[in-house]
Amino acid sequence: MPLGHPRQQCVLAVLLIDANRPVSADQLLHRVWDDRAPLRARDTLYTYVSRLRRELEPHGIRLARRSGGYALDIDETTVDLHRFRHLIARARKVPDDRSALSLFEEGLGLWQGEPLAGLDSLWVDTVREQLRTERWAAELDRTDAMLRTGRHSECLADLSARAVAHPLDERVAGQFMLALHREGRPADALAHYQRVRGQLAEELGVDPGQALRQLHQQMLTSDPVLDVPSRLSATASAPARVPSPQRAASAAIPQAASPQAAASDRPDDATRSGHEDRAGANAQQPRPRLLPPAPSLFVGREDELAEACRLLGQETAGPVTLLVTGSAGVGKTAFAVRTGHVLASRFPDGQLYVDLRGFGDEPAEPFTVLGAFLRALGVHGGAMPPDATGRINLYRTLLAQRRTLVVLDNAADATLVDDLLPSGEHCAAIVTSRTTLASLGGVRLPLRVLDSATGLALLREMVGADRTVAESESARSIVETCGGLPLAVWVTGARLAARPHWPLARVARALADEQRKLDELAVGHIAVRASLELTYRGMAPVIRHALRLLSLLPGPDFAVWALAALLDMDLGRAEAVLDELVDVHVVEVAAAGATGVRYRLHDLVRLVGRERAEREVPPQGRSAALTRLLGASLHLADQAADTLSVDFQGISQAGLASWRPSPADTTQILADPLAWFNDERQLLVDVVDQALDRTEIEPAAGLATALTTLFQIGSHFDDWERLQNRALKAALSCGSRRSATQLHRCLGELTTILDRYPEALDHFEQALRFADGEGPAYRASATAGLAYVHRLLGQYSSAVHHFERAAELALTAENVNCLVYATNGIGVIHLEQGRAEAAMERFTQCLSASREAGYRPGEAQALRCLGQSHRARGAYPAAAECFRQAASISESLGDRLTTAHATCWLGDVLVRQGAHAEGRRILAGTLWTYREFGNLWGEAATLYALAEAQLAADRPGPARRRAEAAIRLWRQIGSRTWLAVGLDTLAKAQTMAGDLAAAARTQEEASSVRAASDT
Repeated sequence: MPLGHPRQQCVLAVLLIDANRPVSADQLLHRVWDDRAPLRARDTLYTYVSRLRRELEPHGIRLARRSGGYALDIDETTVDLHRFRHLIARARKVPDDRSALSLFEEGLGLWQGEPLAGLDSLWVDTVREQLRTERWAAELDRTDAMLRTGRHSECLADLSARAVAHPLDERVAGQFMLALHREGRPADALAHYQRVRGQLAEELGVDPGQALRQLHQQMLTSDPVLDVPSRLSATASAPARVPSPQRAASAAIPQAASPQAAASDRPDDATRSGHEDRAGANAQQPRPRLLPPAPSLFVGREDELAEACRLLGQETAGPVTLLVTGSAGVGKTAFAVRTGHVLASRFPDGQLYVDLRGFGDEPAEPFTVLGAFLRALGVHGGAMPPDATGRINLYRTLLAQRRTLVVLDNAADATLVDDLLPSGEHCAAIVTSRTTLASLGGVRLPLRVLDSATGLALLREMVGADRTVAESESARSIVETCGGLPLAVWVTGARLAARPHWPLARVARALADEQRKLDELAVGHIAVRASLELTYRGMAPVIRHALRLLSLLPGPDFAVWALAALLDMDLGRAEAVLDELVDVHVVEVAAAGATGVRYRLHDLVRLVGRERAEREVPPQGRSAALTRLLGASLHLADQAADTLSVDFQGISQAGLASWRPSPADTTQILADPLAWFNDERQLLVDVVDQALDRTEIEPAAGLATALTTLFQIGSHFDDWERLQNRALKAALSCGSRRSATQLHRCLGELTTILDRYPEALDHFEQALRFADGEGPAYRASATAGLAYVHRLLGQYSSAVHHFERAAELALTAENVNCLVYATNGIGVIHLEQGRAEAAMERFTQCLSASREAGYRPGEAQALRCLGQSHRARGAYPAAAECFRQAASISESLGDRLTTAHATCWLGDVLVRQGAHAEGRRILAGTLWTYREFGNLWGEAATLYALAEAQLAADRPGPARRRAEAAIRLWRQIGSRTWLAVGLDTLAKAQTMAGDLAAAARTQEEASSVRAASDT
């Protein structure tokens, strides 16, 4: 069928890749036009959609308009990409290697040339790299299966070619060695190991990984497990990554933690630049432990626990899903958490947990949950995929070869659970729900109410055996009235435990009376609600009021300062109130965070509290409480940012806070500001969203702005972008120019970090437009940010002009951080134009001013730049010392990205001093950090340094590959100055290799790039 203009084809590609999922018009515009959409792009998009709809409908494909955007309603098995993924997923699960090979062949046979050929956008480039990575992973998995079935001769030619193309890929090396060994060429296999070992040592300063060393040792000792497997064992063998006597040799071949081979061991092939590679697991992959604390009291459920452990504890041919169902209050969460702790050793790579809040007012979004899970798995900053499909694919990739348990608590909809289920064959999931989730696959384990004996045992543990024995009939009556629901027994028992002088008969009578009242009103969850209502009426007025206001909190958990704000009291009194709420088990301890205890409400408790709040607290009282919460959040975030002193905006948001804790309480809460933010991040984000919903626009925008420093240090770029974009839209809609100015400036900083320079320029220019007529404080940082982007683009005259103007504004506004930033920027331009002495004068001024003001990030930046100046002059020992000091400061701030900015050049100067192995080792670690954070400029700089290191070792081949990789990235982000530097290095590598014609062409291009730069 005719598909029209390439951009129309791109629209179709987007919808096919996200088949059956709505894609918003904004997402389509971004993916098709990047950030360069023409003025009437939206009208053009509608035309494309209309044309595609007409072409597709005769073929039975419906392009539907949905509330979330556009979606293609299509059978995914008719789309090659989805069919490929389905076949490869099946191949990885089946226990029979011959069946797996058939599936691998069918899936890989769907590939026809370059994916998305003829299309061009940043999104297309990212997806294309991702698809190449998926194909590469499938090809390697197919090779494993071929080796296990004795087909080593067939794959030897391909492996030989791969070994040349990917000389540092240990998985390829292991496969090639095993094929050579089985082909009767053990000497060649051992020789290849020595080649790989030597290249790893020379290029990266590291030794082969444990798996490749083990394979080498097995070959030296002629271990019989390396022999060609028999037809029987190959057919009946277990899945590839489970070591077994029949397949120990195959299991010894290094396996990658991401589809890009050996990506979790080291950056072994520096020419890679795929999304998955940069976003993959760290060299030491994180092992998340997100389960809440195990229940302090867990009675009964022995049979169910044994069954859960049996199902989840055994090796299977694929991931297992256990669905725990039961009514509200039956103990599903406690059971799932208990099971997770019991099975912790079975899942050594970690446990992921989320409360989906499916039955509350604010259910969790899978997109947000995937972001939290990916961060826990080691994905940071710009490496976080911006779209749902990318997050799902990366999540499944990272779990593919791990042993991880995923607990999805309080699920209400199977379609929202599907994307969160792991696909790794050694993973498992526990899903809890009040419904059966009929469309969800897996084993169902219903939890019934407790029988009388178990309910009595729970009550006895809480109130003491002497009381339950002395009043056995009343104890039995309490359990029966509670309907055997653990939560109801728990709440009632907690009340009795807190009042040891009360007879059980008194509570039994009151509970029965309360249940009758509720029964007459036909209220759901009667047994639990009866217990809660009885407990509620027994509380002191201030405790009841605390519960009512806590039920208004956004988010799943909270710390004591949030309650203090809601109740308008100090921390000490708020802690006393919380202690009483915990004593009667209305509030439970969620976890012990780095800055103290965190608490949560059961969703039924929250429901009762919210109903009471709506009946007993007037609207203005509820609004005032949430305004105090917003004020406290804003004050604390602003203070934390000011203490860390990382940003250079220089405008305090504290004046927008209508309520704040006392200075003493603030000091206590922010004893460790970075740890406080890590604990409170989700609550603070939720507070902004809640305030925007309530149209408290300016303080909400102020809080979003105050979080910039904390987002930046923690590399929470997805939260940063979503939240500030939403706040910006709200500020624009209500005409708040100051809020719009600051948010545009902050988003300019973010898009600069993410190497999205055209978008960054637009944000900074918009910030200055809205700041017209405002004081210098509102214009200084935006002007400095604009200058910085012009410098990155090689537009030096514009950059100098804006830096000088920013310095004047910062001086007037007494914004030392911005003054240092602008002065430093001018120095960098001097340095890049070859004026090292003038640059050093600027950097020395910045260092002195930063130290005097206590501006630690500015101090680190000045030291890095002084190091670059010494490097340019050939003073390598002095340069190394500056870089070490800068790295130490950044490490103390917890800022790994700016630490990498220092270690990148430390590795470079160490190589120049002759410490080749140490320098390459530092560079290899730095490359991992940049790829982990998705920082393209830093990745390119490190590849350049690695190329120079290879030249120093007289290795033109590796030098050329790394220089070419750096050049590709610098072209992508538009950094002309450093593109020319990279071309110089490539020309040197070509000259060293004897390709003088290519070197001349490359040097000519470098000269053209420099001539085109604005000097």
